[in-house]
Amino acid sequence: MSKPPRTRFRSLDGILLLDKPRGLSSNQALQRVRHLFRARKAGHTGSLDPLATGLLPVCFGEATKIAGGLLGARKAYDAVARLGIVTDTDDADGQPLRERPVPALSIDTIDAALLTLTGRIRQRPPIYSALKRGGEPLYAKARRGEVVEVEEREIDVHAFELQSAADLLDAGQPLLRLRVECGSGTYVRSLIRDLGEILGCGAHVAELRRLWVDPFREPRLWTIEALQALAERGERGLDACLLPVESGMASWPEVEVDAAQAARLSHGQGVAGGFHPQGAVAIFDPGGRALGLGEVDGEGRLRPQRLFSWACAQPDSPAVQVP
Repeated sequence: MSKPPRTRFRSLDGILLLDKPRGLSSNQALQRVRHLFRARKAGHTGSLDPLATGLLPVCFGEATKIAGGLLGARKAYDAVARLGIVTDTDDADGQPLRERPVPALSIDTIDAALLTLTGRIRQRPPIYSALKRGGEPLYAKARRGEVVEVEEREIDVHAFELQSAADLLDAGQPLLRLRVECGSGTYVRSLIRDLGEILGCGAHVAELRRLWVDPFREPRLWTIEALQALAERGERGLDACLLPVESGMASWPEVEVDAAQAARLSHGQGVAGGFHPQGAVAIFDPGGRALGLGEVDGEGRLRPQRLFSWACAQPDSPAVQVP
């Protein structure tokens, strides 16, 4: 049997808003779309568990240079909590550890419990997580049966709200449908685990879907199936699914530089000019094209940090650009 032809990768810059399916890890989903697009360089921003679906921003080429900013962005999720059962992974993919009866609960009781988990709070991440210790993910240690101690850390939960308790209150399944809006580093699995303990019965995540990630508040998502269908018709239609790199840069304040200043930055030199605000910024030319990321010091001097290839004195090989 002949082997399938090897993928011939190409330079490609842009951002894909992928609708990750249930059952794939974020890296598995990334590799599928990377091969569909034949992208030489790709990375995702903010892992989703295999159980979870929804928005997974995938950065191709030069867009990987801004991926760190998207990792720290505000996010929103829809979640279904299954009350009465605690699992080792805090979701439905794990092994049950303990089962308890679900007490009679009112909407007011549930809302009060949700309120205690809202705001600036301390959270203990799941032991089955991608957090690393000693260069190794915690889930790898947990799967070997090692005792894993996870320290609490501060997180921001902007909203944790009940969408529906009809399943529970109508004597059906003990499910709560919830909406979560949170900051970087928050584990929805841990939120629902802690909610279950406050309610006195335990809980785990039965379903989870990421709705949006800043700055993509109303995303047009692409499924892998839709992308495969487009790929069969040619790469022009596939490339049209990508957003330009600039679309992911709303998290940084913008500064504009002229051609002479851009030339200095491209050689790694700082530029004086009373730039503001102080801190990390997105650098643009007068035409609105992003040149990369920089840093403004206390004296208003702009220094380059991560410039895109087209802003550098010796650019990389030509890449497919998203209009």
